[in-house]
This record gives sequence, C-alpha cells and structure tokens, in this order.
Amino acid sequence: MSRIILKLSGEALAGEMDGSMRNAKGAVKLYDEETIAGIAAQVKELCEAGHQVGVVTGGGNIWRGRTGDEIDRVKSDQIGMLATVMNCLYVSEIFRRAGLKTRVMTPFICGTFTEQFSKDAAVRYLEEGIVVFFAGGTGHPYFSTDTGIVLRAVEVGADMILMAKNVDGVYDSDPAKNPGAKRFDRLTYEEVVEKDLQAVDMTSSVLAKENGMEMRVFALQAPQSIIRAASGDFDGTTITA
Repeated sequence: MSRIILKLSGEALAGEMDGSMRNAKGAVKLYDEETIAGIAAQVKELCEAGHQVGVVTGGGNIWRGRTGDEIDRVKSDQIGMLATVMNCLYVSEIFRRAGLKTRVMTPFICGTFTEQFSKDAAVRYLEEGIVVFFAGGTGHPYFSTDTGIVLRAVEVGADMILMAKNVDGVYDSDPAKNPGAKRFDRLTYEEVVEKDLQAVDMTSSVLAKENGMEMRVFALQAPQSIIRAASGDFDGTTITA
C-alpha cells in the first residue's frame, strides 16, 4: 500500500485540442468526459488495491498565467487558483459517478463548495479510502500548481507524486518543437535545476529534493498510464532526490 498524489494537467482534462482551448469543431472545450472517466477507473483500481490517492489538477484548460498578461499578476494567479477549484469539483463528480468517495479541499474558504484544507482531516480521509482533491494551489500567488502538489504531498506524508502530462516524460528540449529531443529515464532534482528543464519548476524541485519526494512524469493518454506509473513499470521519467 502507498499514499499517492496524482497531478492532472488542465490541458489533459480537456482531451485533444488545437492549442486554443477549442475542439475540432471550434467550440470551447473545457473537459473530455471520456478521458476523465478513464482516469476515474484507474484511480478506483488503485484504491481497491489498497492505495491512498490524492489529486491535484492544473487550470490550463480554463486559465493560464499568460492568459492574463494584461492584468495584475496577483489577480491573474487568483483566477488560476479558482480554475483549479472548478476542475477539482468537476473531476470529483466524475469520480463519484464511478463509485469513489471524494472530498475537495482548498486553502481558502469557498463557501460550502469545498472544505478548508487541514492536514489532519486530509490524512484521515485518505486513510478511510476517500480520494482527496487538493484544489486552489498553495492559496498564494507566484506559486505554480507544481509547487502546490509537492507541498501537499509533503504535508500528508505521500510516498510519491505521479505527474500525468501530455508528454511522456522530461526532455532536454521541447519535443513538439525539436524532433531530436532526448527523454530522460531518470533524473535528480539537482539535475532538473542545473539543466533548467521546464517540466518541473525550480521552487517545487527544491522542495521535493529537500523532502526526498519521488516524482514520476508520464503521458496520461498511454494505456493504463496511472496504474503503470504507480507500479514503477512505465514509460516516462523518474525524478529523485
């Protein structure tokens, strides 16, 4: 049994898009229910095997920092935090439909929509087999959701972080722009910082290194990707201290 924190990128939640938050027909597409149902099925399998699972989502399908370049950075980041709350509320309901029990926790009060984060409550829920969604990032601007996931993972004593992305690991350059980009199978956080690799930001890398938190980066769309990443038998990149 292990305690796992799963990071889902906002873009991955929307499925295939053209890069402008629109589907093939040109309509705004925030979520792909089939993709999220597939995630729920894998998480349910992990829970039934005795693993404890927490989830963090990005907000890129709704809002990214660069979307709000014309407004104050603090306000832009606050909008991004709320985007992750929306994503967690939506995804948690798909999980419930699959038969999982869920809780959505935020570092700030959202009325009755969510529960304010408490380490003790979060750990208790995880031990009871409830999937806990950690929404709203750190609750402060200038921190990415990567930093938020490492912070929550450290706080609740997770064994590993699973980073589900649209790309199958960490590369030395952007594989979408450079066909010759090299994927790393294993890295240390020190190497991530030294090489200025963009898959994981510097703040979260330092926090993860200081706390010995293992991170596995993989492509969400690969078959049984979450199950395989949790077992260690996956195509992607493992980052360690």
